[in-house]
Amino acid sequence: MIPVPKKFKIVVGAAEGSYKLTAFDHALMKAGISNVNLIRISSILPPQAEQDQDLQLAPGSLTPTAYGTLASDKPGTTISAAVGIGFSPDTFGVIMEYSGECSRQEAEEQVEGMIKEAFELRGLPLQDIQVKSVEHLVEKTGAVIAAVVLAY
Repeated sequence: MIPVPKKFKIVVGAAEGSYKLTAFDHALMKAGISNVNLIRISSILPPQAEQDQDLQLAPGSLTPTAYGTLASDKPGTTISAAVGIGFSPDTFGVIMEYSGECSRQEAEEQVEGMIKEAFELRGLPLQDIQVKSVEHLVEKTGAVIAAVVLAY
């Protein structure tokens, strides 16, 4: 049986690179998650998961992560990514992510709206929302990432 993650942290990063993939890798470095293998997950924060922003991840570890990312090679374009968690008392949380050619504020608004809708659809009380975002003005080739990283 696969264990349920007990910890999480929220990270963001933005960077330039010579290629879209290396810009993404550099953004992962800025976010502090470049040396792990991200396993993309959907939208549920396990019950009783505790936030630990100092969480250390072993290089090469398989790391469940909900993330929004975007890379662009259009100089002068503003790109943003945001991730948020909606918390409900005594149960699981809901994670939503967004990325696009927009401002940081627009990305945050998208995430907050999606979290509110997800709670309404589930019939859960929404106690709190935590959002983290990043914005980047592309110079040559840039990338952004906003992520909720889960760990055991």
